[in-house]
Amino acid sequence: MTEAHSHGNHGHSHAHDHGHGHSHGHSHEHTHGHAGHSHAPQDFGRAFAIGIILNTLFVIVEAGYGFFSNSMALLADAGHNLSDVLGLLVAWVAAVLAKRPPTARYTYGLRSSSILAALANAVLLLVAVGAIILEAIQRLLNPEPVAGMTMIVVAAIGILINGFTAWLFMSGKDGDLNIRGAYLHMAADAAISAGVVVAGLVILMTGWQWVDPVVSLVIAVVIIWGTWGLLRGSLAMSLAAVPSNVDPDHVRAFLLKQPGVSALHDLHIWPISTTETALTVHLCMFGGHPGDGFLVQLAQELEIHCSIHHATVQIETDPNTVCVLAADHMV
Repeated sequence: MTEAHSHGNHGHSHAHDHGHGHSHGHSHEHTHGHAGHSHAPQDFGRAFAIGIILNTLFVIVEAGYGFFSNSMALLADAGHNLSDVLGLLVAWVAAVLAKRPPTARYTYGLRSSSILAALANAVLLLVAVGAIILEAIQRLLNPEPVAGMTMIVVAAIGILINGFTAWLFMSGKDGDLNIRGAYLHMAADAAISAGVVVAGLVILMTGWQWVDPVVSLVIAVVIIWGTWGLLRGSLAMSLAAVPSNVDPDHVRAFLLKQPGVSALHDLHIWPISTTETALTVHLCMFGGHPGDGFLVQLAQELEIHCSIHHATVQIETDPNTVCVLAADHMV
């Protein structure tokens, strides 16, 4: 039994010859967030800290004003803003955990905590929307006088704080589902505050108390519309679905056109985190094992062309050896 190990360029490749022409190759290409790699997670630590401090202070001020001006709308909004502070905390903890190194038990580290955080944030947002809808319906059935001017001033401060915090996360919202969750939370809040300002102005000019709950309902629909994609994406990721930025058909075609590859099976693509993707596949190469260089280069090209950051490839060289995982329905 001969065994060859080659370590180089961050890639490990093992070739085992078992005497019957069946050979396995594993190629791991690791890039831990070095500059220049598209999947390198940006550090939003400062954005999280600023957002959490500003929003916590705003919750205290808003709850105080709501209590003294007898405004249920402000108290409800303060409660909603508190859920945003929780949402930011969840996203921040996940972003920190995702950087933890792998251990013997958690072999991918805690990278997938960012997927759980995105899912938690989507659920938190929908729970908050449920509370807004319930409050708005109660207000429609039992209208109460609203302190229009207080509403406008406090909500205007809310637009500034939430808008600024959303802007801090804007650059990462398309590349990282966890950061998108934080961004959506703050953008939704800015929209709610804007709605409260409009409602306050209309109430001051017309005295129509029903405007407040109606505006709340409209905003709730807008938030559900924006959150749906986050919920769907984070649910799919937590079920190990192929990430939306990776086309499985393109990956399959890319692998099949590699020199010497006549067929492939047992292809799996799944997210390790909200920014990194892993792949395993069996390649049938009946002309013989292509060598370690092929495996190292393939891992690099999968990262460049297919956004796959962690590839494990098994090579099968004997057409007469039946792989138990060859059937599409086998996992």
